[in-house]
Amino acid sequence: MSVPVLARRAAALRGFRIAPGDSNYFACLFDPLADGVTFTLVVEVFEPGGRTPPNTHSVAEECFFVLKGSGKAYADGVEMPVGPGDAFVLRPGVEHVVVNDTTEKLYCLTFMTPNEGFAELIRNGTPVELAAEDIAVIAGAG
Repeated sequence: MSVPVLARRAAALRGFRIAPGDSNYFACLFDPLADGVTFTLVVEVFEPGGRTPPNTHSVAEECFFVLKGSGKAYADGVEMPVGPGDAFVLRPGVEHVVVNDTTEKLYCLTFMTPNEGFAELIRNGTPVELAAEDIAVIAGAG
């Protein structure tokens, strides 16, 4: 029997870097590996000067909602400044990069569907201790 409702508290989240030298990391909210859902939902934290590597997805759409901080998103080379309350969707096949070009952390709620191996990359990465600031932002207090 499946669980009818899945719930998480910010203080119980686990963080991961995909690769040890990455300047962004993820607090996993829901994903196929831990929860049996078809999507991945994380809070992505970009350290000052942090960025994603250029990447594309074959079939997945990826949506970002900026919770706190600012930076730039690049989609197929087109630059878009982003800040709190901004949302953007990246369609399959679009090469993209998200950059934090500030001295403060950038927090994005990031949703990918279908998962397309995203949760596996994250959960097979390096565990990261979430800072008190990270937990506060995720909990809506930061």
